Amino acid sequence: MKKLSFLFIVLLCFLCVGCAKEKKPEKVADIKYSVVSDSEIPKELMELINEKKDDEFRLTYADGKELYLVVGYGKKDTTGYSVSIQDFYQTADSSYIDTNLLGPKEGEDNAKEPSYPWIVVKTAYTDMMVIFG
Repeated sequence: MKKLSFLFIVLLCFLCVGCAKEKKPEKVADIKYSVVSDSEIPKELMELINEKKDDEFRLTYADGKELYLVVGYGKKDTTGYSVSIQDFYQTADSSYIDTNLLGPKEGEDNAKEPSYPWIVVKTAYTDMMVIFG
C-alpha cells in the first residue's frame, strides 16, 4: 500500500510539472522595431552570425545608438524556412521578444541545400535586459 501511494505521488508530480506553462512576462508597452536586411547589418554583427549560424542561437548587439536582437534556428537541410516575430514588447524591467520558425510550405519547390534561418531586429538602444521567448 505504501508503495502504491508513493508511486501515485510521483506520478502526480510528473503530471503537474508537465502541465506547467511558462508564463510570458507582463506587457507594459509596445517597442518600435524594424527587421534588418543583410546589407544593413553591422559588419561585426554579421561576423558573429556567421560564426554561430550552424546551431540555434540568440544574441544582442549594441552600437550605442541602436540595439540589434538576433535569433537563429541553426542549419536546416533545405531552403524555404523563414522566421517571424510573434511578440516584441517592454515589460517593467526588460524587453521581451518571441520568434517563430516557419517551415517550407507544402508543395513548394525547395532546393535540397542547407539553409540557416535567422532574423535581425533593430530597435532604439536600451540597457534593459532582453528576454528571448
